[in-house]
Amino acid sequence: MPATHVVTNQVPPLVGHDVAADAALIEGLHRHDAGWAEDGLHELGRLAGSEQAQEQGRLANAHPPVLHTHDRYGNRIDEVEYHPVYHDLMTVAVEHGMHAAPWRDDRPGAHTARAARFYTWAQVEAGHGCPISMTYAVVPALRHNPDLAARFEPLLAATTYDPGLRVPDTKRGLTAGMSMTEKQGGSDVRANTTRAVPRADGSYLLTGHKWFTSAPMCDLFLVLAQAPGGLSCFLLPRVLPDGTRNRMHLQRLKDKLGNKSNASSEVEYDEAVAWLVGEEGGGVRTIIQMVNMTRLDCVIGGAAGMRLGVVQAVHHATHRQAFGANLVDQPLMANVLADLAVESEAATTLAMRLAGATDRALAGDESETAFRRIGLAVSKYWVTKRASAHASEALECFGGNGYVEESGMPRLYRDAPLNSIWEGSGNVAALDVLRAMGNVEAFLAEVDTAAGADARLDSAVADLRKRVAAGPDQVTARRLVERMALTLQGSLLVRYGHPAVADAFCASRLDGDWGVAFGTLPSGVDTKAIIARVGV
Repeated sequence: MPATHVVTNQVPPLVGHDVAADAALIEGLHRHDAGWAEDGLHELGRLAGSEQAQEQGRLANAHPPVLHTHDRYGNRIDEVEYHPVYHDLMTVAVEHGMHAAPWRDDRPGAHTARAARFYTWAQVEAGHGCPISMTYAVVPALRHNPDLAARFEPLLAATTYDPGLRVPDTKRGLTAGMSMTEKQGGSDVRANTTRAVPRADGSYLLTGHKWFTSAPMCDLFLVLAQAPGGLSCFLLPRVLPDGTRNRMHLQRLKDKLGNKSNASSEVEYDEAVAWLVGEEGGGVRTIIQMVNMTRLDCVIGGAAGMRLGVVQAVHHATHRQAFGANLVDQPLMANVLADLAVESEAATTLAMRLAGATDRALAGDESETAFRRIGLAVSKYWVTKRASAHASEALECFGGNGYVEESGMPRLYRDAPLNSIWEGSGNVAALDVLRAMGNVEAFLAEVDTAAGADARLDSAVADLRKRVAAGPDQVTARRLVERMALTLQGSLLVRYGHPAVADAFCASRLDGDWGVAFGTLPSGVDTKAIIARVGV
Protein backbone atom coordinates (compact mmCIF):
# COMPACT_ATOMS: atom_id res chain seq x y z
CA MET A 1 0.00 0.00 0.00
CA PRO A 2 1.57 3.33 -0.98
CA ALA A 3 2.32 5.90 1.69
CA THR A 4 -0.27 8.68 1.68
CA HIS A 5 0.92 10.77 4.60
CA VAL A 6 4.24 12.36 3.73
CA VAL A 7 5.08 15.61 5.54
CA THR A 8 6.74 18.12 3.24
CA ASN A 9 6.89 21.89 2.97
CA GLN A 10 6.05 22.37 6.65
CA VAL A 11 7.87 25.03 8.64
CA PRO A 12 10.17 23.92 11.48
CA PRO A 13 9.39 25.32 14.94
CA LEU A 14 11.13 28.55 15.83
CA VAL A 15 12.96 27.55 19.01
CA GLY A 16 16.47 27.91 20.36
CA HIS A 17 16.86 31.53 19.29
CA ASP A 18 17.60 34.76 21.14
CA VAL A 19 14.41 36.82 21.37
CA ALA A 20 16.51 39.85 22.33
CA ALA A 21 18.49 39.66 19.06
CA ASP A 22 16.41 42.59 17.90
CA ALA A 23 18.30 45.44 16.25
CA ALA A 24 15.79 48.17 17.14
CA LEU A 25 15.66 46.99 20.75
CA ILE A 26 19.42 46.82 21.26
CA GLU A 27 20.00 50.14 19.52
CA GLY A 28 17.40 51.75 21.78
CA LEU A 29 18.98 50.16 24.85
CA HIS A 30 22.30 51.85 24.09
CA ARG A 31 20.75 55.11 22.93
CA HIS A 32 19.00 55.55 26.27
CA ASP A 33 21.93 54.85 28.61
CA ALA A 34 21.22 51.19 29.33
CA GLY A 35 23.90 49.46 27.30
CA TRP A 36 25.19 47.99 30.54
CA ALA A 37 22.14 45.68 30.52
CA GLU A 38 22.77 44.07 27.13
CA ASP A 39 24.53 40.89 28.28
CA GLY A 40 21.79 40.07 30.77
CA LEU A 41 19.15 40.90 28.19
CA HIS A 42 20.58 38.37 25.74
CA GLU A 43 20.63 35.77 28.50
CA LEU A 44 16.94 36.43 29.08
CA GLY A 45 16.34 36.42 25.32
CA ARG A 46 17.84 32.95 24.94
CA LEU A 47 15.64 31.71 27.76
CA ALA A 48 12.59 33.31 26.11
CA GLY A 49 13.43 31.56 22.83
CA SER A 50 13.84 28.15 24.43
CA GLU A 51 11.42 25.32 23.80
CA GLN A 52 10.78 25.08 27.54
CA ALA A 53 9.69 28.71 27.88
CA GLN A 54 7.43 28.52 24.85
CA GLU A 55 5.77 25.42 26.24
CA GLN A 56 5.25 27.19 29.56
CA GLY A 57 3.52 30.03 27.75
CA ARG A 58 1.24 27.59 25.95
CA LEU A 59 0.33 25.67 29.08
CA ALA A 60 -0.39 28.80 31.10
CA ASN A 61 -3.10 29.69 28.56
CA ALA A 62 -4.36 26.17 27.93
CA HIS A 63 -4.99 25.77 31.70
CA PRO A 64 -6.43 29.10 32.88
CA PRO A 65 -6.77 29.96 36.57
CA VAL A 66 -9.64 28.53 38.62
CA LEU A 67 -11.43 30.33 41.45
CA HIS A 68 -12.19 28.52 44.73
CA THR A 69 -14.44 30.73 46.82
CA HIS A 70 -14.95 28.25 49.68
CA ASP A 71 -13.21 25.24 51.15
CA ARG A 72 -14.88 21.85 51.60
CA TYR A 73 -16.36 22.95 54.92
CA GLY A 74 -17.99 26.11 53.62
CA ASN A 75 -15.40 28.59 54.83
CA ARG A 76 -14.54 31.48 52.48
CA ILE A 77 -11.02 31.13 51.14
CA ASP A 78 -11.10 33.23 47.93
CA GLU A 79 -8.19 31.40 46.36
CA VAL A 80 -7.21 31.36 42.70
CA GLU A 81 -5.43 28.23 41.56
CA TYR A 82 -2.92 28.60 38.74
CA HIS A 83 -1.13 26.01 36.65
CA PRO A 84 2.42 25.56 38.01
CA VAL A 85 3.96 27.03 34.85
CA TYR A 86 2.33 30.38 35.63
CA HIS A 87 4.45 30.54 38.76
CA ASP A 88 7.50 29.54 36.73
CA LEU A 89 6.90 32.48 34.39
CA MET A 90 6.39 34.83 37.33
CA THR A 91 9.60 33.61 38.94
CA VAL A 92 11.65 34.48 35.87
CA ALA A 93 10.03 37.91 35.60
CA VAL A 94 10.67 38.77 39.24
CA GLU A 95 14.19 37.37 39.37
CA HIS A 96 15.08 39.51 36.34
CA GLY A 97 13.65 42.60 37.97
CA MET A 98 10.82 43.27 35.54
CA HIS A 99 8.49 43.99 38.45
CA ALA A 100 10.31 46.77 40.30
CA ALA A 101 14.08 46.73 39.72
CA PRO A 102 14.41 50.41 38.70
CA TRP A 103 13.17 51.57 42.11
CA ARG A 104 16.23 50.04 43.80
CA ASP A 105 18.71 50.60 40.95
CA ASP A 106 20.13 54.11 40.63
CA ARG A 107 22.12 53.46 37.46
CA PRO A 108 21.28 55.64 34.44
CA GLY A 109 18.89 53.84 32.12
CA ALA A 110 17.40 51.57 34.81
CA HIS A 111 13.84 52.02 33.54
CA THR A 112 14.99 51.52 29.95
CA ALA A 113 16.74 48.28 30.90
CA ARG A 114 13.62 47.11 32.68
CA ALA A 115 11.48 48.02 29.64
CA ALA A 116 13.74 45.95 27.38
CA ARG A 117 13.43 42.94 29.68
CA PHE A 118 9.66 43.30 29.88
CA TYR A 119 9.45 43.56 26.08
CA THR A 120 11.58 40.44 25.65
CA TRP A 121 9.85 38.23 28.20
CA ALA A 122 6.35 39.39 27.18
CA GLN A 123 6.90 37.56 23.89
CA VAL A 124 6.79 34.28 25.82
CA GLU A 125 3.45 34.93 27.49
CA ALA A 126 1.56 38.18 27.95
CA GLY A 127 -0.91 37.41 30.73
CA HIS A 128 1.46 37.14 33.67
CA GLY A 129 2.83 40.54 32.71
CA CYS A 130 -0.24 42.13 34.32
CA PRO A 131 0.82 41.66 37.99
CA ILE A 132 4.42 42.35 36.99
CA SER A 133 3.41 45.66 35.44
CA MET A 134 1.18 46.67 38.34
CA THR A 135 3.88 45.90 40.88
CA TYR A 136 6.27 48.11 38.92
CA ALA A 137 3.71 50.88 38.74
CA VAL A 138 2.51 50.90 42.34
CA VAL A 139 5.70 52.32 43.84
CA PRO A 140 5.45 56.01 42.81
CA ALA A 141 1.83 56.14 43.97
CA LEU A 142 2.62 54.39 47.24
CA ARG A 143 5.24 57.03 48.03
CA HIS A 144 2.39 59.42 48.77
CA ASN A 145 2.30 57.64 52.14
CA PRO A 146 5.96 57.58 53.25
CA ASP A 147 5.29 55.20 56.12
CA LEU A 148 3.66 52.61 53.89
CA ALA A 149 6.36 53.07 51.26
CA ALA A 150 9.11 52.50 53.82
CA ARG A 151 7.30 49.41 55.02
CA PHE A 152 6.50 47.74 51.71
CA GLU A 153 8.72 49.16 48.96
CA PRO A 154 11.74 46.99 49.81
CA LEU A 155 9.56 43.88 49.55
CA LEU A 156 7.93 45.07 46.33
CA ALA A 157 11.38 45.54 44.82
CA ALA A 158 12.81 42.25 46.12
CA THR A 159 13.84 39.78 43.42
CA THR A 160 12.14 36.82 45.08
CA TYR A 161 8.75 35.60 43.90
CA ASP A 162 6.90 34.43 47.00
CA PRO A 163 3.28 33.48 46.22
CA GLY A 164 0.81 32.45 48.87
CA LEU A 165 -1.45 34.25 51.31
CA ARG A 166 0.56 35.39 54.32
CA VAL A 167 1.05 38.63 56.21
CA PRO A 168 2.84 40.87 53.69
CA ASP A 169 5.53 41.96 56.15
CA THR A 170 6.57 38.32 56.68
CA LYS A 171 7.12 37.47 53.00
CA ARG A 172 10.34 37.58 50.99
CA GLY A 173 8.74 39.49 48.12
CA LEU A 174 5.40 41.08 47.25
CA THR A 175 3.25 41.73 44.21
CA ALA A 176 0.68 44.52 43.93
CA GLY A 177 -2.45 45.25 41.91
CA MET A 178 -5.05 47.95 41.50
CA SER A 179 -8.81 47.95 41.93
CA MET A 180 -10.53 50.96 40.38
CA THR A 181 -13.25 49.99 37.91
CA GLU A 182 -16.90 49.66 38.94
CA LYS A 183 -19.72 48.42 36.74
CA GLN A 184 -21.68 51.67 36.74
CA GLY A 185 -18.69 53.87 35.92
CA GLY A 186 -16.00 52.10 33.92
CA SER A 187 -13.33 54.69 33.14
CA ASP A 188 -15.41 57.33 34.91
CA VAL A 189 -13.96 56.50 38.32
CA ARG A 190 -15.51 59.57 39.91
CA ALA A 191 -18.82 57.70 39.62
CA ASN A 192 -17.50 55.02 41.98
CA THR A 193 -19.72 54.14 44.92
CA THR A 194 -17.38 52.03 47.07
CA ARG A 195 -17.32 53.69 50.50
CA ALA A 196 -14.43 54.16 52.93
CA VAL A 197 -15.28 54.76 56.59
CA PRO A 198 -12.45 56.05 58.81
CA ARG A 199 -11.61 54.29 62.07
CA ALA A 200 -10.00 55.60 65.22
CA ASP A 201 -6.70 53.79 64.51
CA GLY A 202 -6.23 55.67 61.21
CA SER A 203 -7.33 52.82 58.96
CA TYR A 204 -10.53 52.71 56.90
CA LEU A 205 -13.22 50.11 56.25
CA LEU A 206 -14.06 49.72 52.55
CA THR A 207 -17.43 48.44 51.36
CA GLY A 208 -18.41 48.09 47.72
CA HIS A 209 -18.05 46.15 44.49
CA LYS A 210 -15.30 46.32 41.88
CA TRP A 211 -16.07 45.15 38.34
CA PHE A 212 -12.48 44.46 37.23
CA THR A 213 -9.63 43.51 39.55
CA SER A 214 -6.92 41.63 37.71
CA ALA A 215 -4.37 39.36 39.37
CA PRO A 216 -6.43 39.05 42.58
CA MET A 217 -3.79 36.89 44.25
CA CYS A 218 -1.48 39.88 44.66
CA ASP A 219 -0.51 40.79 48.21
CA LEU A 220 -1.48 44.48 48.10
CA PHE A 221 -3.91 46.59 46.08
CA LEU A 222 -4.41 50.26 45.43
CA VAL A 223 -8.17 50.83 45.65
CA LEU A 224 -10.29 53.89 44.91
CA ALA A 225 -13.17 54.56 47.31
CA GLN A 226 -15.32 57.47 48.44
CA ALA A 227 -14.07 58.76 51.80
CA PRO A 228 -15.69 61.64 53.72
CA GLY A 229 -13.35 64.02 51.89
CA GLY A 230 -14.09 62.61 48.42
CA LEU A 231 -12.67 59.96 46.12
CA SER A 232 -9.48 58.70 47.72
CA CYS A 233 -6.76 56.10 47.20
CA PHE A 234 -6.15 53.29 49.67
CA LEU A 235 -3.70 50.43 50.11
CA LEU A 236 -5.54 47.22 50.88
CA PRO A 237 -3.71 44.03 51.94
CA ARG A 238 -5.01 40.54 51.20
CA VAL A 239 -3.92 39.38 54.64
CA LEU A 240 -4.15 41.57 57.72
CA PRO A 241 -1.29 42.08 60.22
CA ASP A 242 -2.89 39.62 62.64
CA GLY A 243 -2.83 36.87 60.00
CA THR A 244 -6.55 36.86 59.22
CA ARG A 245 -7.82 37.26 55.67
CA ASN A 246 -9.11 40.68 54.77
CA ARG A 247 -12.76 40.88 53.77
CA MET A 248 -12.00 41.00 50.05
CA HIS A 249 -14.30 38.40 48.51
CA LEU A 250 -13.83 37.19 44.93
CA GLN A 251 -17.23 36.81 43.28
CA ARG A 252 -16.15 35.30 39.96
CA LEU A 253 -13.39 35.33 37.34
CA LYS A 254 -14.06 36.99 34.00
CA ASP A 255 -14.34 34.73 30.94
CA LYS A 256 -12.19 36.83 28.61
CA LEU A 257 -11.38 36.90 24.91
CA GLY A 258 -7.68 36.45 25.60
CA ASN A 259 -5.15 37.04 28.37
CA LYS A 260 -6.33 33.66 29.61
CA SER A 261 -3.45 32.96 32.00
CA ASN A 262 -4.23 36.08 34.03
CA ALA A 263 -7.15 35.97 36.44
CA SER A 264 -9.42 39.00 36.21
CA SER A 265 -12.06 39.08 38.91
CA GLU A 266 -15.06 40.81 40.38
CA VAL A 267 -14.48 41.71 44.01
CA GLU A 268 -16.79 42.49 46.88
CA TYR A 269 -15.34 44.50 49.77
CA ASP A 270 -17.25 43.92 52.99
CA GLU A 271 -15.68 46.33 55.51
CA ALA A 272 -12.22 45.43 54.26
CA VAL A 273 -9.37 47.16 56.08
CA ALA A 274 -7.26 49.62 54.10
CA TRP A 275 -4.88 52.53 54.69
CA LEU A 276 -5.06 55.95 53.07
CA VAL A 277 -2.46 56.79 50.41
CA GLY A 278 -2.21 60.52 49.81
CA GLU A 279 -4.96 62.87 50.94
CA GLU A 280 -8.69 62.34 51.13
CA GLY A 281 -10.19 63.60 47.89
CA GLY A 282 -6.90 63.19 46.04
CA GLY A 283 -7.45 59.63 44.88
CA VAL A 284 -7.25 60.29 41.15
CA ARG A 285 -4.13 62.44 41.49
CA THR A 286 -2.50 59.67 43.51
CA ILE A 287 -3.44 56.61 41.50
CA ILE A 288 -2.81 58.30 38.13
CA GLN A 289 0.89 57.95 38.84
CA MET A 290 0.39 54.19 38.86
CA VAL A 291 -1.78 54.37 35.76
CA ASN A 292 0.84 56.30 33.81
CA MET A 293 3.47 53.68 34.57
CA THR A 294 1.16 50.86 33.47
CA ARG A 295 0.32 52.83 30.32
CA LEU A 296 4.01 52.74 29.49
CA ASP A 297 3.80 48.96 29.76
CA CYS A 298 0.79 48.96 27.44
CA VAL A 299 3.00 50.55 24.79
CA ILE A 300 5.85 48.14 25.49
CA GLY A 301 3.47 45.18 25.43
CA GLY A 302 1.94 46.31 22.14
CA ALA A 303 5.40 46.62 20.62
CA ALA A 304 6.37 43.21 21.98
CA GLY A 305 3.34 41.60 20.36
CA MET A 306 4.20 43.18 17.02
CA ARG A 307 7.76 41.93 17.27
CA LEU A 308 6.54 38.40 18.05
CA GLY A 309 4.13 38.53 15.11
CA VAL A 310 6.62 39.70 12.51
CA VAL A 311 9.32 37.28 13.67
CA GLN A 312 6.91 34.37 13.37
CA ALA A 313 5.66 35.57 9.97
CA VAL A 314 9.15 36.02 8.52
CA HIS A 315 10.25 32.63 9.89
CA HIS A 316 7.23 30.98 8.29
CA ALA A 317 7.71 32.73 4.94
CA THR A 318 11.41 31.88 4.90
CA HIS A 319 10.74 28.14 5.17
CA ARG A 320 7.46 27.79 3.27
CA GLN A 321 7.23 27.39 -0.51
CA ALA A 322 4.36 28.29 -2.79
CA PHE A 323 4.14 28.50 -6.57
CA GLY A 324 7.72 27.28 -6.91
CA ALA A 325 9.51 29.73 -4.61
CA ASN A 326 9.93 30.55 -0.94
CA LEU A 327 7.21 32.91 0.23
CA VAL A 328 9.74 35.42 1.49
CA ASP A 329 11.15 35.83 -2.02
CA GLN A 330 7.82 36.60 -3.65
CA PRO A 331 7.39 40.37 -4.12
CA LEU A 332 3.88 40.74 -2.72
CA MET A 333 4.63 38.68 0.38
CA ALA A 334 7.91 40.58 0.81
CA ASN A 335 5.87 43.80 0.77
CA VAL A 336 3.61 42.48 3.53
CA LEU A 337 6.50 41.27 5.66
CA ALA A 338 8.46 44.48 5.21
CA ASP A 339 5.39 46.54 6.13
CA LEU A 340 4.91 44.47 9.29
CA ALA A 341 8.60 44.94 10.10
CA VAL A 342 8.40 48.71 9.62
CA GLU A 343 5.43 48.91 11.98
CA SER A 344 7.22 46.76 14.53
CA GLU A 345 10.43 48.78 14.44
CA ALA A 346 8.52 52.05 14.73
CA ALA A 347 6.69 50.74 17.80
CA THR A 348 9.83 49.38 19.44
CA THR A 349 11.82 52.56 18.81
CA LEU A 350 8.99 54.63 20.27
CA ALA A 351 8.61 52.40 23.33
CA MET A 352 12.31 52.68 24.09
CA ARG A 353 12.18 56.46 23.66
CA LEU A 354 9.40 56.64 26.24
CA ALA A 355 11.31 54.39 28.62
CA GLY A 356 14.30 56.68 28.27
CA ALA A 357 12.08 59.68 28.92
CA THR A 358 10.86 57.96 32.08
CA ASP A 359 14.44 57.63 33.32
CA ARG A 360 15.22 61.26 32.62
CA ALA A 361 11.91 62.61 33.91
CA LEU A 362 12.31 60.79 37.22
CA ALA A 363 15.82 62.25 37.43
CA GLY A 364 14.29 65.73 37.31
CA ASP A 365 14.51 66.68 33.62
CA GLU A 366 11.54 69.03 33.14
CA SER A 367 11.59 68.96 29.34
CA GLU A 368 11.53 65.17 29.36
CA THR A 369 8.72 65.23 31.92
CA ALA A 370 6.65 67.42 29.59
CA PHE A 371 7.43 65.28 26.54
CA ARG A 372 6.66 62.06 28.40
CA ARG A 373 3.31 63.36 29.60
CA ILE A 374 1.93 63.93 26.12
CA GLY A 375 4.08 61.42 24.23
CA LEU A 376 2.92 58.57 26.42
CA ALA A 377 -0.75 59.42 25.89
CA VAL A 378 -0.24 59.64 22.12
CA SER A 379 1.67 56.35 22.02
CA LYS A 380 -0.76 54.51 24.26
CA TYR A 381 -3.50 55.30 21.75
CA TRP A 382 -1.61 54.49 18.56
CA VAL A 383 0.73 51.58 19.27
CA THR A 384 -1.92 49.55 21.05
CA LYS A 385 -4.43 50.25 18.27
CA ARG A 386 -2.00 49.09 15.60
CA ALA A 387 -1.19 45.90 17.48
CA SER A 388 -4.51 44.24 16.62
CA ALA A 389 -4.25 44.92 12.89
CA HIS A 390 -0.63 43.81 12.97
CA ALA A 391 -1.48 40.52 14.68
CA SER A 392 -4.24 39.84 12.16
CA GLU A 393 -1.91 40.34 9.18
CA ALA A 394 0.90 38.33 10.75
CA LEU A 395 -1.53 35.47 11.34
CA GLU A 396 -2.70 35.63 7.74
CA CYS A 397 0.87 35.17 6.51
CA PHE A 398 0.52 31.55 7.70
CA GLY A 399 -2.61 30.97 5.66
CA GLY A 400 -4.89 28.39 7.25
CA ASN A 401 -2.07 27.20 9.48
CA GLY A 402 -2.20 30.51 11.30
CA TYR A 403 -5.83 29.97 12.22
CA VAL A 404 -4.93 26.78 14.07
CA GLU A 405 -4.15 27.04 17.78
CA GLU A 406 -0.96 25.00 17.47
CA SER A 407 0.67 27.81 15.51
CA GLY A 408 0.41 30.14 18.51
CA MET A 409 -0.94 32.92 16.31
CA PRO A 410 -4.55 32.80 17.57
CA ARG A 411 -3.29 33.50 21.10
CA LEU A 412 -1.35 36.51 19.85
CA TYR A 413 -4.45 37.70 17.97
CA ARG A 414 -6.70 37.35 21.03
CA ASP A 415 -4.22 39.07 23.31
CA ALA A 416 -3.60 42.02 20.98
CA PRO A 417 -6.66 44.20 21.81
CA LEU A 418 -6.09 44.14 25.55
CA ASN A 419 -3.41 46.81 25.77
CA SER A 420 -5.66 49.16 23.81
CA ILE A 421 -8.44 48.66 26.37
CA TRP A 422 -6.45 48.37 29.59
CA GLU A 423 -5.77 51.66 31.42
CA GLY A 424 -8.17 53.55 29.19
CA SER A 425 -9.49 52.53 25.78
CA GLY A 426 -9.01 54.55 22.61
CA ASN A 427 -11.33 57.43 23.44
CA VAL A 428 -9.92 57.77 26.94
CA ALA A 429 -6.39 57.90 25.54
CA ALA A 430 -7.36 60.45 22.89
CA LEU A 431 -9.06 62.66 25.48
CA ASP A 432 -5.98 62.35 27.66
CA VAL A 433 -3.94 63.81 24.80
CA LEU A 434 -6.31 66.79 24.71
CA ARG A 435 -5.79 67.26 28.45
CA ALA A 436 -2.03 67.11 27.93
CA MET A 437 -1.92 69.72 25.14
CA GLY A 438 -0.25 72.15 27.53
CA ASN A 439 2.86 70.08 26.81
CA VAL A 440 2.50 70.14 23.03
CA GLU A 441 5.53 72.41 22.54
CA ALA A 442 7.71 69.75 24.17
CA PHE A 443 6.25 67.24 21.73
CA LEU A 444 6.84 69.49 18.72
CA ALA A 445 10.37 70.20 19.88
CA GLU A 446 11.01 66.47 19.86
CA VAL A 447 9.77 65.93 16.30
CA ASP A 448 11.56 69.09 15.14
CA THR A 449 14.88 67.50 16.10
CA ALA A 450 14.76 65.73 12.74
CA ALA A 451 13.94 68.88 10.76
CA GLY A 452 15.56 68.96 7.32
CA ALA A 453 16.43 65.26 7.26
CA ASP A 454 13.44 64.14 5.19
CA ALA A 455 11.12 66.35 3.16
CA ARG A 456 8.15 64.04 3.73
CA LEU A 457 8.60 64.28 7.49
CA ASP A 458 9.01 68.06 7.31
CA SER A 459 5.72 68.31 5.42
CA ALA A 460 3.96 66.09 7.97
CA VAL A 461 5.24 68.21 10.86
CA ALA A 462 4.08 71.41 9.14
CA ASP A 463 0.63 69.86 8.68
CA LEU A 464 0.59 68.78 12.33
CA ARG A 465 1.37 72.32 13.47
CA LYS A 466 -1.64 73.58 11.50
CA ARG A 467 -3.88 70.97 13.12
CA VAL A 468 -2.64 71.92 16.59
CA ALA A 469 -3.11 75.64 15.87
CA ALA A 470 -6.68 74.99 14.70
CA GLY A 471 -7.59 73.97 18.22
CA PRO A 472 -8.41 70.24 18.45
CA ASP A 473 -11.71 69.09 19.84
CA GLN A 474 -13.26 65.75 20.74
CA VAL A 475 -14.66 65.13 17.26
CA THR A 476 -11.23 65.40 15.64
CA ALA A 477 -9.18 64.07 18.55
CA ARG A 478 -8.43 60.67 17.07
CA ARG A 479 -7.26 62.13 13.75
CA LEU A 480 -4.97 64.51 15.58
CA VAL A 481 -3.51 61.81 17.83
CA GLU A 482 -2.84 59.55 14.86
CA ARG A 483 -0.93 62.31 13.06
CA MET A 484 1.02 63.08 16.21
CA ALA A 485 1.98 59.44 16.61
CA LEU A 486 3.07 59.06 13.00
CA THR A 487 5.17 62.21 12.98
CA LEU A 488 6.83 61.18 16.25
CA GLN A 489 7.62 57.71 14.96
CA GLY A 490 8.84 59.17 11.67
CA SER A 491 11.09 61.60 13.48
CA LEU A 492 12.62 58.84 15.60
CA LEU A 493 13.20 56.55 12.62
CA VAL A 494 14.72 59.30 10.49
CA ARG A 495 17.14 60.12 13.28
CA TYR A 496 17.96 56.67 14.57
CA GLY A 497 16.47 53.93 12.38
CA HIS A 498 17.90 51.91 9.54
CA PRO A 499 17.72 54.04 6.36
CA ALA A 500 15.53 51.50 4.53
CA VAL A 501 13.07 51.36 7.43
CA ALA A 502 12.94 55.15 7.79
CA ASP A 503 12.43 55.59 4.04
CA ALA A 504 9.64 53.01 3.93
CA PHE A 505 7.92 54.59 6.93
CA CYS A 506 8.00 58.10 5.49
CA ALA A 507 7.05 56.92 2.00
CA SER A 508 3.98 55.11 3.30
CA ARG A 509 2.78 56.65 6.57
CA LEU A 510 3.66 60.28 5.87
CA ASP A 511 3.50 60.79 2.11
CA GLY A 512 -0.25 60.78 1.55
CA ASP A 513 -0.67 57.51 -0.39
CA TRP A 514 -0.78 54.99 2.45
CA GLY A 515 -2.82 51.85 1.79
CA VAL A 516 -5.37 50.65 4.29
CA ALA A 517 -3.95 47.14 4.70
CA PHE A 518 -0.42 46.00 5.41
CA GLY A 519 1.53 45.13 2.27
CA THR A 520 0.87 48.43 0.53
CA LEU A 521 4.37 49.92 0.67
CA PRO A 522 5.12 51.90 -2.51
CA SER A 523 7.44 50.69 -5.24
CA GLY A 524 11.12 51.31 -4.70
CA VAL A 525 11.17 50.44 -0.99
CA ASP A 526 14.08 48.15 -0.06
CA THR A 527 11.97 45.29 1.31
CA LYS A 528 14.91 42.88 1.36
CA ALA A 529 16.94 45.10 3.70
CA ILE A 530 13.94 45.68 5.94
CA ILE A 531 13.13 41.97 6.26
CA ALA A 532 16.79 41.21 6.97
CA ARG A 533 16.52 43.49 10.02
CA VAL A 534 14.01 41.07 11.55
CA GLY A 535 16.93 38.70 12.02
CA VAL A 536 15.39 35.21 11.72
